[in-house]
Amino acid sequence: MTDQAAPQNLSPEHLLTLYEITGTMISSLDFNEVLNHVMDSMMEVTKAQRGFLMIADDETGELRVQVHKGEGLEEEGYSTTIVNQVVSTQQPLLTNNAQFDTRFQAGQSIIMRGLRAILCAPMLVKGRLMGVVYVDTSMRSRNFSNSDRDLLSAVAGQAAIALDNARLYTVAVEKGRIERELQMASEIQQGLLPHRMPDLPSYEMAAAWRPAREVAGDFYDAFSLGKDQAGVVIADVSDKGAPAALFMAVARTMIRSHAHAGLLPVDVVARTNDLILEDAESGMFVTVYHSQFFSDGRSLHVNAGHNPPLYYNYAGGTTEYMPRGGRAVGWFPDNPLEEVQLQLTPGDIIVYYTDGLTEAENPVADYYGEARLAQVVALSANQSAEGILKSILDDVEAFAEGTPPFDDLTILVVRYVG
Repeated sequence: MTDQAAPQNLSPEHLLTLYEITGTMISSLDFNEVLNHVMDSMMEVTKAQRGFLMIADDETGELRVQVHKGEGLEEEGYSTTIVNQVVSTQQPLLTNNAQFDTRFQAGQSIIMRGLRAILCAPMLVKGRLMGVVYVDTSMRSRNFSNSDRDLLSAVAGQAAIALDNARLYTVAVEKGRIERELQMASEIQQGLLPHRMPDLPSYEMAAAWRPAREVAGDFYDAFSLGKDQAGVVIADVSDKGAPAALFMAVARTMIRSHAHAGLLPVDVVARTNDLILEDAESGMFVTVYHSQFFSDGRSLHVNAGHNPPLYYNYAGGTTEYMPRGGRAVGWFPDNPLEEVQLQLTPGDIIVYYTDGLTEAENPVADYYGEARLAQVVALSANQSAEGILKSILDDVEAFAEGTPPFDDLTILVVRYVG
């Protein structure tokens, strides 16, 4: 006999029993409920004293007792010798005199527990061992027959299908829940991004945000600080997914609230760092570049471990990267932050970005790089902020040649028109 006993080999009485039991087992898609249905069915068809239902671990294959029922139970009170043989052969096994059965003379558990009549059958799904059903009795008045063996084997086969369906349903439900949570996190995250750029006289601003997955670790912000001032932020959280989205929301809220309270950029970032460290159980941190712009071209900048923005001086036709400095927010106390002042002149451009831009790869694993970014900005310097942004996006897309992005991509362009 191969795999589970074929239903057509059962007697009409046992066939009816199998159909009734199968109907009960498939009536639920709750895995634990199906386990209990299977155990009840095993005990019902065999009239055994004790029963054990073991499920194989998906990764290790190790059998673990999920349900047991009957008299004098302990979790490992079954014959491991017999279970191991059933696992090895993937065939049902019957003995009515286990103490003296020559097949199991080395089985210490049989002797120590006084086991006598034992039935054991594999639960197989398309040749894959899902688990084992095991029943036994020490009563001399109860023997198991070949018909009992065939019926238990058939029940085990139906149980395997019912349990596998319940498992797949549980996986699907969990996957759906996770997908819904990620979708909600993505919607919340997108809702936190600026719907429009601040209307600051003498400036143009444009931004792009492209998450590599449902939820990004990057974010940017741009907000008005009165009629002649505006703040911008670009940041990259150390983690990805929903935790990063939550962390991002907290960091964004802190930065905005401190900026609106009138703090200078260096104090905004320092205070945010202190507050995050007060509750730093997540282990996450965020690189931040925060700037404040004034309508007369003055600007203040502070870097907390982020990629330095590219500064293009229009009058001189030169490009340079802003100073590096500071550590990521939420990493260390007493962050050594420095504030940089820069007077912009008409046509000057600052391009903020995350490493998803400069580390974008092409098919041969070359990085896009800072030099190429500087070249594109210089060539498009006469365009508007929107035009410069489009030039960068078009160029990185051409460079990648269809290579899927590994990291989130965020770009923020600020152009002073004077």
